[in-house]
Amino acid sequence: MEPFLLAALVVVAGAGIAAAALLARQRRETADLRAQNAVLARGLDLRERELRHLADVRLPELMESLHNPGVRVTGPLHDLDREAPAFGQAMRTVTELFAGSAARVRERADLSAKSTLRAMMRAVQSLANEQQLAISDMQERHDDPDVLEGLLRVDHMNAQLGRRAQATAVLCGSWPGQQRSASSMSDVVRGATSRIRDYLRVNMQGPVNAAVTSRAVEPIVLTLAELLDNAARHSRPDTTVEVNFQSTHNGVAIMIDDAGVAMDAEELQRAADLLSGDASVDIHRLGDPPRVGFAVAGVLAARYGFRVSVDTRSPYGGVRAVVFVPSTLLTDVPGERAPEPSAASGPVAESPAPAAPTDLPATPGGLPKRTRVAVAERPTGEHEPPAEPDAGAQPPPLRPARETAAGLGAWQRGTRSGRAATPSDGEGPGIESKDLRP
Repeated sequence: MEPFLLAALVVVAGAGIAAAALLARQRRETADLRAQNAVLARGLDLRERELRHLADVRLPELMESLHNPGVRVTGPLHDLDREAPAFGQAMRTVTELFAGSAARVRERADLSAKSTLRAMMRAVQSLANEQQLAISDMQERHDDPDVLEGLLRVDHMNAQLGRRAQATAVLCGSWPGQQRSASSMSDVVRGATSRIRDYLRVNMQGPVNAAVTSRAVEPIVLTLAELLDNAARHSRPDTTVEVNFQSTHNGVAIMIDDAGVAMDAEELQRAADLLSGDASVDIHRLGDPPRVGFAVAGVLAARYGFRVSVDTRSPYGGVRAVVFVPSTLLTDVPGERAPEPSAASGPVAESPAPAAPTDLPATPGGLPKRTRVAVAERPTGEHEPPAEPDAGAQPPPLRPARETAAGLGAWQRGTRSGRAATPSDGEGPGIESKDLRP
């Protein structure tokens, strides 16, 4: 029996040892499985948190950054390159695809909006030009001072309307649309001044003996008009906008000083970005209502080779805008034309008024109706001899109405010669934020 008992004990002991080893192995495997499960659970939780963070924070910030470059896009919550390299690469691919798709959509929307606006502004410019012709024709046909005064106001408002349409068309990729002959610096500034609402507040000093070449006249006129309008609208209505010239060894600087509200560092940086003309202007980011002055100036400066800056403070506490015209865009001052004869300076103005002919239009009361032809330009026919003045009699004085009409006409002709296109909204004067200030 003893051998059998010993054998049984050996078998039992071996079985116990085997069972203990199996149990230890099972415990190790269980611990490994638990560790792997913990790692997988943590990885799943990490991915879920990153996906929520991507949807709730990162993608909205990425979309906002496409419209506002100053917005910072938050990164992932974890070090995905170390903890989940494949998942991190997939997340980067998603964000890049999203950003690229959003950028392409925004670019197509911008191109579509610009194309539509460009077509609309062409129609507006065409109507403004037709209206200008009609106004000019009426100015030639009327010599009544009240009528001329009203026509000049309409002419000035039409010039502002046309400039606004012209500026919008330039932002949308169009050209200024005006061909001008070479003009002196003074005429360029006068042409720009005639396109803004508060033109009476612009004071030009110290003109230089230089002229702008033909191809650059209209772009510089439009740029100066936008800067002058910005300076006048954002300063007190009882202050002036000073324009000065400074000759340099390689060009001429046109300086515009206002006494308005200065710009802070952020606004100056944004203005510098717009005026550089380096990047395409997003018309959706120009504010409501759109502030196009600096953007138009930057586009034209980049196209034609002059420079615009507003990084200097005016001596009057506001902003100094400088338009630097290089020598490549300058030429000799064109010869001055002889002044056009006005109605008050011709032979008709020096001679006595002719007797009223019998074929003049008459009022319902039977009085002859005064017309431009009858008063100033009606030729003396062979059947209508001029009245003979008495010997020694003093010639009758000119009527004040005709003198006023002649002066208004001369002013109108000078304005028309210095202006070729058109501009601003009808906002009243007052202190407002600068062109970029919200």
